Amino acid sequence: MKTTSPGAPVARPGGRAWAVLAILCFVYVLNFLDRQLLSILAKPIQDELGVTDGQLGLITGLYFALFYCILAIPIGWLADRTNRVRILSIAIALWSAATAACGLSTNYAQLATSRMAVGVGEAGGVPPSYAIISDYFPPGLRGRALSLFNFGPAIGQALGVAFGASIAAAYSWRDAFLWVGVIGVVTALGVWLFVREPKKGGLDVPLQSHPPADAAPISGSGFWPTCRMFFSNPILRGMAFACGATQFVTYAFLNFATLFLMREKGMRLEEVAVWYALLVGFGVSAGMFASGWLIDRFVRRSKTAYAYLPAIGLAIAAPLFAGFVWAPSWPLALVFLALPMGLNYFYLSPAVTLVQQEVRPDQRVLSGALLLLVMNLIGLGLGPTYLGAASDFFSARHPDNSLQMAFYTLIPFYGVAIAMFLGLAVKIRRQAVKEATP
Repeated sequence: MKTTSPGAPVARPGGRAWAVLAILCFVYVLNFLDRQLLSILAKPIQDELGVTDGQLGLITGLYFALFYCILAIPIGWLADRTNRVRILSIAIALWSAATAACGLSTNYAQLATSRMAVGVGEAGGVPPSYAIISDYFPPGLRGRALSLFNFGPAIGQALGVAFGASIAAAYSWRDAFLWVGVIGVVTALGVWLFVREPKKGGLDVPLQSHPPADAAPISGSGFWPTCRMFFSNPILRGMAFACGATQFVTYAFLNFATLFLMREKGMRLEEVAVWYALLVGFGVSAGMFASGWLIDRFVRRSKTAYAYLPAIGLAIAAPLFAGFVWAPSWPLALVFLALPMGLNYFYLSPAVTLVQQEVRPDQRVLSGALLLLVMNLIGLGLGPTYLGAASDFFSARHPDNSLQMAFYTLIPFYGVAIAMFLGLAVKIRRQAVKEATP
């Protein structure tokens, strides 16, 4: 069924759509598990290879992000014009092989090279998946479908912590990388064989006869017209930069949380594998689902919900995050972290849904890649790199709690992100007024 107007009944997806969503969610789990495994196993890797916090920040942040973000753009452009499922399958196989190579590294240079290769493969993971899901689920259900897909980071982080820490504690950190790599290669074959390419735009409402008031004219779906459309639209541009400011905090936290809990809060790998894994799995999953459900509910009343929802979540999370950093013991730290773990991710489902709803079907993969480019260059590229450098800076005067001091410096960035989302709400409201004016 295809919807023909905003007030028409929502098309109900069939069983195949839900099966594809489950498969793609599992792919995202592997994507994020591979991405976070290095951070989760930072302590044993540091002990064996002598990697500093600053070096760890570079290979989990800037070095990875440069390849991941920049290559996502041409891959997204190619996927919009070819078979998105095939592109995704090849990407899974590549990043999984590179993950296994991380486990074979014997020095920092080899580890950094393997890590950058993971970024090359993962560049073809998420943007094609966004577009495939958007062509299996119609408007009205798309926000919830994408929020379920976005369970991937939560589950991936939780499994990464539980699986990676357990394997490292029982055997070696190298075995964790090797096993995850093998599972990924098998998954790539499964996606190639079992996921069908959907018709692009098959479930969308007809395009409006005129573009949004503040958007640049679109002359086609080519690479440069799509880039111009995205960055000339103040709503899409504003969402991307607000999410980047949020990810500056979330990626900096994620890439050093396990090391912080073990080195400065006294957790052991076995405890990390249980308690921190459970907190990540339930906390982030709840945040993803709640934000997707709330967006589908409140955006019908006003599109400003795309901006207000993340702002409210971050405002509640900031003081609790400060409590996590301050807490003198790891059990109390996890209590403070329980709510922020979900609220920190209230931005993702609104951002992805907004972009997939606002652009043309043949521009979705590239637009999703452009969103990730801005978000991840700022958040993934700069956040961990900054925090690792800050920890090295504080280590001279605070050798026993340098990461704690560095984490404290993240708190003002919550304010920056909140302000940017509130500014985005103003832009959305202005655009709605212009479109409503005859």
